[in-house]
Amino acid sequence: QVPLVESGGGLVRDGGSLTLSCAASARASSSSVMGWFRQAPGKEREFVALIRWRGYSAFYADSVKGRFTISRDNPKNTLYLQMTNLKLEDTAVYYCAVASEYTSDGAKYHSWGPGTQVTVVS
Repeated sequence: QVPLVESGGGLVRDGGSLTLSCAASARASSSSVMGWFRQAPGKEREFVALIRWRGYSAFYADSVKGRFTISRDNPKNTLYLQMTNLKLEDTAVYYCAVASEYTSDGAKYHSWGPGTQVTVVS
């Protein structure tokens, strides 16, 4: 288990922007991939984006491609999710997680943060 803590969530108008952060322990560097997932009320958790801890290979869900950018600061052990042009359907609790393989399957992620709420309003 790798301790993870998300921050940066909040209330934003549609079309607005928000950047989420995920503080990880140094142990996160031993995992090869970090990802963002989200869960809206009454819906299943869904994949948002992932990035290799080393290298720049990233992958996005079609629903956020072109609007969200995942990045990480290795010396700070911090993962980011820059969200632009937010839509009402982006409202959800956002979670960061770590995995040992390059996958969007949430079941393969072994450590999760408590989540941060993002609410998009019109």
